[in-house]
Amino acid sequence: MAISPRDDERTATPGTPLAVVDERGIVTGWSEAARRLTGYTAEEVTGRPATVLAAGDTGDAWRTLRSGGTAVVAVRHRDGQHGEVVLRGCFMRRGPEERPEFVITIAEPDGRSGRDEALGALAFQQASMSMSVFDTEQRYLRMNDTACRVMGIHEDEFLGRFYLDTVEHADHSRGFLRHLRQVAETGQPVHYESYTRAPSGFREHAWNTEMWPLRDSSGHLLGVALAAFDSSEQHWARQRLAILNEAAAGIGTKLDVIRTARELAELVVPRLADFVSVDLLDSVLQGEEPAVGPVGADVELRRVAHHSPSAGTPEAAVDLGSADVYPPFSPPARALATGRTVLSRTGERDLDTWLTRHGARSAKLREAHDADLSLMAVPLRARGTTLGVTVFVRQLTPQHPDPFDDADVSLAEELASRAAVCVDNARRYTRERTTALALQRSLLPQSVAGQAAVEFASRYLPALSQAGVGGDWFDVIPLSGTRVALVVGDVVGHGIHASVTMGRLRTAVWTLADVDLPPDELLTHVDDLVGHLSTDQSTEAGEIGATCLYAVYDPVSRRCTVASAGHPPPVVLYPDGIVHVVEVAAGPVLGVGGLPFEATELELPEGSVLALYTNGLVEARDLDVDQGTAALCGALAAPAANLEDACDTVLKALLPDRPADDVALLLARTRTLDAGQVAVWDLPVDPAVVATARQYVTERLTHWGLDDLSFATELVVSELVTNAIRYGGAPIQLRLIRDRTLICEVSDGSSTAPHMRRARVYDEGGRGLLLVAQVTDRWGTRAGVTGKTIWAEQALPTPDL
Repeated sequence: MAISPRDDERTATPGTPLAVVDERGIVTGWSEAARRLTGYTAEEVTGRPATVLAAGDTGDAWRTLRSGGTAVVAVRHRDGQHGEVVLRGCFMRRGPEERPEFVITIAEPDGRSGRDEALGALAFQQASMSMSVFDTEQRYLRMNDTACRVMGIHEDEFLGRFYLDTVEHADHSRGFLRHLRQVAETGQPVHYESYTRAPSGFREHAWNTEMWPLRDSSGHLLGVALAAFDSSEQHWARQRLAILNEAAAGIGTKLDVIRTARELAELVVPRLADFVSVDLLDSVLQGEEPAVGPVGADVELRRVAHHSPSAGTPEAAVDLGSADVYPPFSPPARALATGRTVLSRTGERDLDTWLTRHGARSAKLREAHDADLSLMAVPLRARGTTLGVTVFVRQLTPQHPDPFDDADVSLAEELASRAAVCVDNARRYTRERTTALALQRSLLPQSVAGQAAVEFASRYLPALSQAGVGGDWFDVIPLSGTRVALVVGDVVGHGIHASVTMGRLRTAVWTLADVDLPPDELLTHVDDLVGHLSTDQSTEAGEIGATCLYAVYDPVSRRCTVASAGHPPPVVLYPDGIVHVVEVAAGPVLGVGGLPFEATELELPEGSVLALYTNGLVEARDLDVDQGTAALCGALAAPAANLEDACDTVLKALLPDRPADDVALLLARTRTLDAGQVAVWDLPVDPAVVATARQYVTERLTHWGLDDLSFATELVVSELVTNAIRYGGAPIQLRLIRDRTLICEVSDGSSTAPHMRRARVYDEGGRGLLLVAQVTDRWGTRAGVTGKTIWAEQALPTPDL
């Protein structure tokens, strides 16, 4: 059949030699221009194989032509002469009975241009990137070798077929088809990146694709060409960097060992592994220095974290928080002993033996239908010390058959290294916090000496934040005359230095309280001490500051005297249910110096509850001080069976689950002494009254049934009243108090305190206070508003059984 060039104006111009060949290579059409070029008529070549015209082996020319390429072929002219012709890419068309036919243009070689075109065709065919050509209707016209290899097909399977007919999941290819159509419709090139999961591979593959229009010399659009470059390595590198970047921000967010391990496990599943477990040495969890046993011995590790989208992995057989023993040949034990990553896979003797010997792991493996596993045990090492081991497990399936490789090992080791540093930081913090907390608790009151002025309950809660243990403290200090001092304080800062400072201040308060200083004077002395500590060159913690509230309650007068050094005011719950915030003069924070402290007095009915606390209680839950104080008042007013329950109610109402600051709370319910337990006599400044005073005391002791104490008490009264008359002055008062002990007090108008001394042999005086000290259990002196008081205590006799 003779054809005219006009049969396909898209590929030929008038006078272009054309040949039409079917899919079997049989010539079905021959143009007049082809006859003039070769000498053969249409009748002579039609129906015959095109290869009969070739002079020698055509090689891959026919395959190249069917793919739309260009080939230089030696042909035998009708006159018997041999010569080369250039056969240029074919345009596929449908012949009779819808059989595919190929239109080939024939040209004489023009110097080097023919061979250049042939070289270009070879470059297309042998290019390392995937290249394809589509017509304007998205049918395959040509594919190079790389495209066929990537897609796992032969070129003949796709040529002439629509793109959508060649993909299994059309939904996944909508974007590719959209870009093809975009180029065909707009004539503009497109560049984009796509991601696919290869038929055999765990990782996602990335492709950089360039599409551009194909035009003839007249600018007519013939189709779309594309080149796709496999950028998976770069994509995986970016993915690894992304994971490492997330690890830098997402691992070690808290100074908590278990949370850090959980963050590591959750980060890498499922991007790197199907299952991850983190096991640590018990010593790490306790904040101690880790100690790995000798090589070749069993290793006991505790599971602190694991993560997996499914429960069928053998390593998930170990419960969180439980310990497991690893034999020396197991991958985790080998990694822990050598400090190096261990790669293994089911089918290897050591791994199979370990899995089958462990009943729970073996059962999990059977649940997973004996799946093939790739396992990577990576030691957690920080600062030259091994803390534990992380196990990465990948379940190998026909869809994801890739075991762990060197790139995975490098990534896992980097992640494990970062996590190990965070775990070690958390371990060190745990150790420091445990030490500080133990120190803090040892410095807080373990027990309180007997006193009857108040009934009390207390709570101390250390902060659960990364700031560490603070310097909050409280105290209940028995004072002379059945009085009691209630103290609460807060050292600025956290950590061991705050605990040490708290211990210093608590000791100072105890010492000054034993001197019986009034609350405002006591705070003045403590303020001086803090100032000295702040200027001490040996103090490495910098400036020292603290707040303190000191209150003294007298059960005889029911008066309470309070002084504050920048501390929140106390709250009182009266017996009638009314809650009142005490208006205390707010003094400066301890350590400021130079400013006075003022004392506030109030009367407390019996049964009143006095609440002393630190700011961590009222400033929790993001409340301001006023809101927190109001919440405290409401919690105190709630019914409670006893003070212990009241403490729990207050803490539950005001504190979150993890308080950010230390909290100290002291609740004290006041008691009063019955009038029959106290006897008071005002005495004139007359030496003759000493005998009368002894008589008063003797009669009162008889009334109380304490005759056994009469002799010693008469001696004490004689010495103290005599000293008051001789060295003191009016007003003189004698007071006896019967409580847990017998207390004898003598007050006078002089502020000069007596001192006990040892008298020489011939001295006439100086033995009075020595005698008082010998016949009593304790004695002392305290200053008053006007004058002083000297007191002495005796233990009550034990009743006969």
